[in-house]
Amino acid sequence: MKKILYILLALLFVFQLNAQNSLFEKGNQFYTDQKYNDAIAAYEELLGTGVESAGLYFNLGNAYYKTGKMTPAILNYERAKLLSPDDADIQFNLELANQHVVDAIEAIPQVFFVRWWNNLIKSKATDSWATYSIVCFIALLLLLGLYVFSPNGSLRRLGFWLGIVFLAGSITTFVFANKQKNRLVNHNFAIITHPSATVKSSPSEGGTNIFLIHEGLKVQIIDQLGNWYEIRLADGNQGWLPSETMEKI
Repeated sequence: MKKILYILLALLFVFQLNAQNSLFEKGNQFYTDQKYNDAIAAYEELLGTGVESAGLYFNLGNAYYKTGKMTPAILNYERAKLLSPDDADIQFNLELANQHVVDAIEAIPQVFFVRWWNNLIKSKATDSWATYSIVCFIALLLLLGLYVFSPNGSLRRLGFWLGIVFLAGSITTFVFANKQKNRLVNHNFAIITHPSATVKSSPSEGGTNIFLIHEGLKVQIIDQLGNWYEIRLADGNQGWLPSETMEKI
């Protein structure tokens, strides 16, 4: 009985996988045929099954871009970038779409070292940093073996010092992988989806109007009270907006 159940589960998994692949291919064909709304429908249906990937979000962003819907294009490019931060095509298309955003916000400049460090961590996806960490650890074990078992003094010294280098590399890339994982899990950025939104001084309609922002702008969510989010812009300005004015990346 258990064997039959396992076979049925395996067949169900295969059928589901085939259906998902079919939807993705259908969306790609619609896109190739310039039927962009049909492509969007296919990609969104695939997302509805729980499938997520940088390629899927990227293609969906492209389809939205082709229909002139810049806000959902930006949202999906940002989601693709979150999963594949080192993809140059995603970054290029995101920058292209951001040129259509009304608000040009100047980010607060960071100290060079901090900016360089953050960019380094974000330059690779979690899986990439984890792979580097594993490779460094395997190299460390091999060098440890060289240090312990080699009868040659020069080779033992080489194994020792290179082992230290690869130990540091393994630890560093493991930390980077963990930071990228936390960035994925605790991501707190959103895209404004309303044509315009008036930022308030407090989480209520009676709050003082502080400034106006427009759709497509990326904001950081720093707090929540009921259906209100406290947001911060790249230039440091902050205030409160209803949650329905934005969609989380």
